Amino acid sequence: MKLLVALCLLLPLTAQEFTRQLWEPIRPIYARTLQHPFLTGLTDGTLPRESFEFYLMQDTLYLRSFAQALNILATRSPRKDWAQTLSRHAAGALQEERELHGRILASYGITPARIAASEKAPTTLAYTNHLLASVQLNSFTEGLAAMLPCYWIYLEVGRDLVRRGSKNKDYQRWIDQYSGDAYAATVREMLAIVDESARTASPQARRSAQRLFTLSARYEYLFWDMAWQREAWKP
Repeated sequence: MKLLVALCLLLPLTAQEFTRQLWEPIRPIYARTLQHPFLTGLTDGTLPRESFEFYLMQDTLYLRSFAQALNILATRSPRKDWAQTLSRHAAGALQEERELHGRILASYGITPARIAASEKAPTTLAYTNHLLASVQLNSFTEGLAAMLPCYWIYLEVGRDLVRRGSKNKDYQRWIDQYSGDAYAATVREMLAIVDESARTASPQARRSAQRLFTLSARYEYLFWDMAWQREAWKP
């Protein structure tokens, strides 16, 4: 019994059978993600504002493609209620861009025109291309799996960071955004759709979903690394 309780405490959120299977192979990736200086810097104050600013600008560009990918998935959904949920999530991603990202960037003197004139860094472009290709070229379940790490890892990161907190008000606002109950409810909705959809997926589709989920988890790590280094195109 004690072993069972201990194992349950190690499981993130309220994953069911399939999503638990998805998470298991990325445990080392997630552990390394938590140790990245971008994330540790949010709480200990060592993250340069320039890196956080770069992250917010790139994430703004990312979220627009993320919302596009969700809307594509919505059109391919076998169930109307799932389509409505995915469309609502897409709208929420754009709202997040306008509210949290927009307010902080405006306080840094970054105008919407400057954001519009910016381009995706190499990692941002690669990650968004991966998501858009995944939702268009694969089954609905596989597309869901590719999208899931962005939801799930952000929540788990937020829950970890909120225990430490940050003296920087902007960093704390970011942490609060992804550790709150409202965001957790959104992630639970996505987990439920993935688990239910996987029940009728073929073994081949489930294996492909695992591969896409793991690849997206790697891109999540690379995205924070990109922001930390303020990645630029070369040449």
